[in-house]
Amino acid sequence: MTFGPIHVDHIGIAVNGLEEGSSFWRLLGLIENPDDELVEDQGVTTRFFSTSNKTDTDHPTLIELLEPTSEDTPIGRFISKKGTGIQQLCFRVGDLNGLIQHLIENNIHMIDQVPRKGSGGKMIAFVHPKSTGGVLVELTQA
Repeated sequence: MTFGPIHVDHIGIAVNGLEEGSSFWRLLGLIENPDDELVEDQGVTTRFFSTSNKTDTDHPTLIELLEPTSEDTPIGRFISKKGTGIQQLCFRVGDLNGLIQHLIENNIHMIDQVPRKGSGGKMIAFVHPKSTGGVLVELTQA
């Protein structure tokens, strides 16, 4: 079975504030997306940095900074429990629905059994860290 192509889409990093969290990535020379996005249903504001300026057909890996809108949000609770840092690893896949069904059929615990809308309007689904060795994995449709 193939659900690809499968690529690392982005690494999500929980931060207390987008400006504070951006300084290193700017110094490193990553390309900052000029538009932050409020994802209200997830209680987060996101900012993306790109490793190159290539087009979407050759999508570079991104760094996603995640600032909680309050302490009582998934990212707010993550920071309260674990502090700032890597919160999730996201893979871009060719067939999100097919991959979700394949994972469920192989006893992988999904947080989302049905894709939902995430940042940038992309459809996403999360795999529970219990099934991945402790890493929150996000899947997104290519």
